Amino acid sequence: MIPAFSRPWLFLAVGLAWFFLLLWPLLGIHADGTLTFDKSFQVWIRVAVAATIFVGLRQLNKAGAFNYITRPLAKVRESGQSAASLIPKPVWILLALAVALAYPQFTGRYAQDVAVSVLVYVCLGLGLNVVVGLAGLLDLGYIAFYGVGAYTYALLSVHYGVPFWLCLPIAAMLASLAGCIIGYPTLRMRGDYLAIVTLGFGEIIRIILNNWMELTNGPNGILGIEAPSMIVPDFEDGLGFEFISLRKLQYLYYVVLFLAVFTIVAVHRLNFSRIGRAWEAIREDETAAELMGVNTFLLKLLAYAMGAVFGGLAGAFFAARMRFVSPESFTFLESAMVLAMVVLGGLGSIPGVILGALALVALPEVFRGFELYRMLAFGGAMTLMMLVRPAGLWPAKRMGRRSEEAE
Repeated sequence: MIPAFSRPWLFLAVGLAWFFLLLWPLLGIHADGTLTFDKSFQVWIRVAVAATIFVGLRQLNKAGAFNYITRPLAKVRESGQSAASLIPKPVWILLALAVALAYPQFTGRYAQDVAVSVLVYVCLGLGLNVVVGLAGLLDLGYIAFYGVGAYTYALLSVHYGVPFWLCLPIAAMLASLAGCIIGYPTLRMRGDYLAIVTLGFGEIIRIILNNWMELTNGPNGILGIEAPSMIVPDFEDGLGFEFISLRKLQYLYYVVLFLAVFTIVAVHRLNFSRIGRAWEAIREDETAAELMGVNTFLLKLLAYAMGAVFGGLAGAFFAARMRFVSPESFTFLESAMVLAMVVLGGLGSIPGVILGALALVALPEVFRGFELYRMLAFGGAMTLMMLVRPAGLWPAKRMGRRSEEAE
């Protein structure tokens, strides 16, 4: 029997050994066939020292060695939370919206590009949150709806010249139809079976986009997609109107900010509606919900359809921003990325999904200087976060446990 105090140190030793076994092939095996250990050991020893210090501080904190610091800090935090609770929630929302509107005025192009990517993933994460977080249906092929929305706008823009704003509801409607088509065969399935089937449908959509040369141009993709445009008043020669193409990144930021705010409001309204309550009942215990009169068949189908709507909107914007789409942008890795945002942020939590998208898009940029082992550091940060806060960065207030998980 391992004593409780020495157990973390044993886990640390095993973890560091595995870390070296993973790190050495990346840095110690070279293209010319030579094997070295110095660079791998330099990186490993830094991580080992940092991890040892972290575990040591954690053990000392458990023993109460830092009570003279943690107790005053806890009081300060409680007083800060009580002071923050006195400010009405609409004030915080307006403050956040004001910061988001002013963001491009104080940042450069690189920061704006990262912010645009974050907002796109916020739309995707909140759409998947309807399916996974609210209804409790594990979907591994969600990126297919993203692709449907992108190709809808690409085809209508290139072949028929349909403007972006008119294509948004069309893309949302077709993505919703795809959600119904994918969701209908999976309504009788649960758990791992549901995940495998949704994964298969997601790959089917990607393969169709890759092989239907007459419609999608196959792996070559579609070029020449028009950027969003707006009609603005012109007072130069009297009252008139003119079209302005929103090609600048600053303008595109405001377009996707509008879509993100619309998605947040819509998902919030769904969450606190009767439909949202029914979805949560299905998530907690589908059998009990059905016995209480909840139409689980239609509501699960509606969850797929509503989640697909927001994916279609994000896909239409993605096509307008890149002005090029191809099947390589809609792989399973993207679905896994969006699912990781939902789980990391907190299932069923709108602020949590926003934080998860911010973390998973911004962290790789922070670790960009690590070059070869950037993703290794990124994965380690994610693992540490889930160990520290397994319920997510911002857990939902209404979250129970499914009967299958209890068993």
